[in-house]
Amino acid sequence: MTLTKRIIPCIDVDLDDEGNPAVYTGVNFEDLQYTGDPVEMARAYNEAGADEFVFLDITASAEGRETMLGVVEDVADEVFIPLTVGGGIRTKEDIRETLRAGADKVSINSGAIANPDLIEVGAEAFGNQCIVISVDAKRRYDEQGDHYVEVDGESCWFECTVKGGREGTGLDVVSWAEEAEARGAGELFVNSIDKDGTKDGYDIPLTKAVCDAVSTPVIASSGCGGPEDMYEVFTDAGADAGLAASIFHFGDYTIRETKEYLDERGVPVRL
Repeated sequence: MTLTKRIIPCIDVDLDDEGNPAVYTGVNFEDLQYTGDPVEMARAYNEAGADEFVFLDITASAEGRETMLGVVEDVADEVFIPLTVGGGIRTKEDIRETLRAGADKVSINSGAIANPDLIEVGAEAFGNQCIVISVDAKRRYDEQGDHYVEVDGESCWFECTVKGGREGTGLDVVSWAEEAEARGAGELFVNSIDKDGTKDGYDIPLTKAVCDAVSTPVIASSGCGGPEDMYEVFTDAGADAGLAASIFHFGDYTIRETKEYLDERGVPVRL
């Protein structure tokens, strides 16, 4: 049986100047602009036919603070599809509290790189399906990587970054994806710093490199400019899910339009 491809809207949540949660959208993880209220957007996407929903607290890790669980609870009350929550998750107790707040899955980036055992601990305690390992990948054109691909005639590798792409780790994305899978990750969430917010299409070489290396489901993220980009990442890179923000937030396309486009071209989706 062919598994359907999932269409997943994502909100990046931060605190505004008055300390209230708000959704922001930017380019290359910078130049963030106010986009809307997280609870209202969650409700809208649930009604629009999204397959899943992702809530990312985009500054929790960088600021060393806890995830805004009160907002997670409010969002969870509005969505009746799988909810993934990420940002600031560093311990087994963080995972527990996030799931208790209503998340179905947790997305972990910096916390897992700092403590890889957290993947095994989380998978054993809560089940592999709850543990999503997120990577914020950035292209590098030097000789310090493990796995190389050709991009526009040049050889590059992809580096894992932390703190919202602000710091490099020296860790090769493909090597880390393989390790995360071996440690029990149930899903991999692949973000491209280079493509984020550009609407120029997903980073196909990055996504394909990860998909080819692991059997764990891969969510492609960053750069989606329309349904044709999702079609490409599904057919050319082998992604299991396509995540997008801007095209849905600003009404360029609806989730229904995106799914119909894919369905007409033979990509299995849930209509």
